[in-house]
Amino acid sequence: MINPLKFIQDVKQEAFKVTWPTGKETVQGALMVVAMAIVAAIFFLLLDQILKFFLELILKVSI
Repeated sequence: MINPLKFIQDVKQEAFKVTWPTGKETVQGALMVVAMAIVAAIFFLLLDQILKFFLELILKVSI
């Protein structure tokens, strides 16, 4: 069984090893996420419109 104080010291040492992203990296990452979300939204909008067109075409032919 490990000593709780030793465990806390080890956690503290590991926490100091963490490298946090800079402000510029954070903004750049956030902009990439927003850009990819917009691209995905446009893609699914176009896909939805194309499928809607073909579905309406099929339904008109069958009537």
